[in-house]
Amino acid sequence: MSNEATPSVQPAAAVAGTIASYIDHTLLKPEASESDVLKVCAEAAEYSFKSVCVNPVWVKTVKTALQGSGVLTCSVVGFPLGATPTDVKTFEARGAVLDGADEVDMVINIAAARAGDKGALTEDISSVAEAVHASGAILKVIIETALLTDDQKVLACQAAVAAGADFVKTSTGFNGGGATVEDIALMRRTVGPDLGVKASGGVRSLADAQAMIAAGATRIGASSGIAIVKGEQGSSAY
Repeated sequence: MSNEATPSVQPAAAVAGTIASYIDHTLLKPEASESDVLKVCAEAAEYSFKSVCVNPVWVKTVKTALQGSGVLTCSVVGFPLGATPTDVKTFEARGAVLDGADEVDMVINIAAARAGDKGALTEDISSVAEAVHASGAILKVIIETALLTDDQKVLACQAAVAAGADFVKTSTGFNGGGATVEDIALMRRTVGPDLGVKASGGVRSLADAQAMIAAGATRIGASSGIAIVKGEQGSSAY
């Protein structure tokens, strides 16, 4: 597969509403093809979404396709389980940024969060943050809220703040559950006004997105971005 052959996408003439600027248009299915990825890029440019979020193997393709569109390239690290050694997550993050990722969404060590080990969480996130920030990219930290108690969610958010992350994010969409208004509000209270909060997993309509934003979300991760912009109910598939 040659990136030189990948067509660049031009920005849309009109922005389809301000809600689009919150949305990371997401395609993380393992079976996604190059044509699927390019379709998502074209949609993101047309609707002026904030970013396209894909698995690391597609970062170069997305970066090339989005050239000139104003849409950012986002990738994931330690995805979807988070059960990867810190040095491997760091290497993966560095590679994604070198390939052109403007933003990286990493999954925490979920077992450490459940065990109440803030030190391990902070060390894991800090190492990835250093690699990502070295190239001027943004780090979002996925805490996987469906697998944590409220106290564990707070601990994970505190670790993300201590480690210098730029965002905390609810979910991968692969481990059950998804974003809830209650979790977004809890995360916002924990990280304060300055850190970003991303609602991801199960956000499929305009009403869903608006509720998350009202609760404190500053970014929405969704595969149903077009339906959200149009105010329509989207597909349940992440």
